[in-house]
Amino acid sequence: MALYLEKEKTTSTPYLLIDEKNGYMKLEGRSFHESITEFFKEVFNWLDVYLKTDFGSFTFDLEMDYFNSATSKLLHNMLMKMDCYTTDKNSITVNWITTEDNDIIIECGEDLLDEVEKLTFNMVIK
Repeated sequence: MALYLEKEKTTSTPYLLIDEKNGYMKLEGRSFHESITEFFKEVFNWLDVYLKTDFGSFTFDLEMDYFNSATSKLLHNMLMKMDCYTTDKNSITVNWITTEDNDIIIECGEDLLDEVEKLTFNMVIK
């Protein structure tokens, strides 16, 4: 049975949606919780299993207003993991969505864009 997980955002954690059946994940909002590693643990556990399957195509929409350095490291690790599992048969698209006035998020996205090799990485500026 395909995983469907949805967590509403709080003041310090983002909205999370994982829709395995449709090959889709979304993070939206702000991320600066003290125990953010615990928040992302379930996501990483799921990705560890999902990325080893023949999923075909997968889309990850990331629309963050703000995140702390701990979240930045987790996002980096997540994207590097996705990059490793991108093949001719399994494509992954990341949409890094932000506003034109959020220079820090834009810069983080540009830095990550330089590091990924196989992901389709789209900078989406609203």
